[in-house]
Amino acid sequence: MSVRTLAKSTRLLTVSLGLLLFLGLLLYFITIRSAQSSPAPQTKNIAVAVTRSLSDPALPVRLIIPKININIALESVGLTAQGAVDVPKNRTKAAWFNLGPLPGTIGSAVIDGHFGQWKNGQEAVFNNLSALRKGDKVYVTDIKGKITTFTVRKFMIYNSNQNVPEVFISNDGKAHLNLITCGGPWDKISQNYSKRFIVFTDK
Repeated sequence: MSVRTLAKSTRLLTVSLGLLLFLGLLLYFITIRSAQSSPAPQTKNIAVAVTRSLSDPALPVRLIIPKININIALESVGLTAQGAVDVPKNRTKAAWFNLGPLPGTIGSAVIDGHFGQWKNGQEAVFNNLSALRKGDKVYVTDIKGKITTFTVRKFMIYNSNQNVPEVFISNDGKAHLNLITCGGPWDKISQNYSKRFIVFTDK
């Protein structure tokens, strides 16, 4: 091979390597930019869950608990900006947590409601939740009018800031419905009740 041919081959190899390096860097920056502009996986999963649940024909619309004279419309809530389960806007209604299972399907569905006496003297919807006893019935009606029956199994009291995955997650392959409200003394500083009262029920 002549010196001239060798020099030409060297230049060609250099240009090729430079082109490959440029393309590699370009692909890297495109990937980084896409990752930064995409929503976090957790946010994306939550959005999918809300869309699926709110469009489901089995959407729960009514809660009935004969033992404590509850027969009310249900709202639908997700998470607050702080990442906590939201509460119903109306103190006389309860709310289904729409990032969890539909009541009656496998897993632990959750319905929450307010507790306490308001300034106008009106009592909150779940004031008498603690009057339930093991074996009492809870009914949820979906948007098609189908009624699913649950039976009270147990009661638990937790601190308001306590992590309670067992309320939202179950791995036994069965359908559960857990009712949540506040309890304990009122904390004037945090403007919140110190406890959470949970009623665990099974389909």
